[in-house]
Amino acid sequence: MSGSSVSAGGQKRRPVLGLTTYLQQAQTGVWDVRASFLPAIYFEGVELAGGISVLLPPQPVDDHIADRVLDGLDGVIITGGRDVVPAHYGQQPHPATDADVEDNRRRDQFEFALVRGALRRGMPVLGICRGAQVLNVAMGGTLHQHLPDVIGHNRHQQGNAVFTTSTIRTVAGTRLAELIGGSSDAQCYHHQAIDRLGDGLVISAQDDDGVIEAVELSGEHFVLAVQWHPEERLDDLRLFAAVVEAADAYATERASA
Repeated sequence: MSGSSVSAGGQKRRPVLGLTTYLQQAQTGVWDVRASFLPAIYFEGVELAGGISVLLPPQPVDDHIADRVLDGLDGVIITGGRDVVPAHYGQQPHPATDADVEDNRRRDQFEFALVRGALRRGMPVLGICRGAQVLNVAMGGTLHQHLPDVIGHNRHQQGNAVFTTSTIRTVAGTRLAELIGGSSDAQCYHHQAIDRLGDGLVISAQDDDGVIEAVELSGEHFVLAVQWHPEERLDDLRLFAAVVEAADAYATERASA
């Protein structure tokens, strides 16, 4: 598997990727506590692709703190989770949007700071589901708060933790098209989607309803976000392998600077 280079001591050096986490009430055993957590399938994808995962709990942050976090990383994955707070893109909340609570705001602000810091450094970024929306809002874009209002059905998120399969079609010439070809089946679970694109982002995939299913930044740096859940199909590691490979190249370049 690609995604590791050789250190000065002759050992394979695996790149380190930071994965953002949830922040909400959680139950385990006798405990019912406010917690930071992430489904294991995310970091299993990184491991299978040859990387090392570090979990990043939402916390009070500014750009200086975000930079200190990023100092120890070679790439960032912005993971799935609750809806981005609509106030962050200038809208009032839809009745179907997750509540505007402090923990949700904290996660948003933490991830926005990480995205800004990673982009300043040219550090690889992969967004997954909510992560695509975070990237878009961080770049000044907006979201459709409730997709059934726009396309007339709820097949992108049928509920009860059941993922649906959508066929997505990539845009020729994009990084995503180079990675996965012209089309792919995608595991979806989202009731929101990108509306107005953030500055500098281009559409790299849509589905048959015209929903934006992936965006990326043009140029040499790896900044790609998909609306679907590639971690739900670990028999296909192409996206995880791509971000791990980009993180390895970033680490190598940083070491030689």
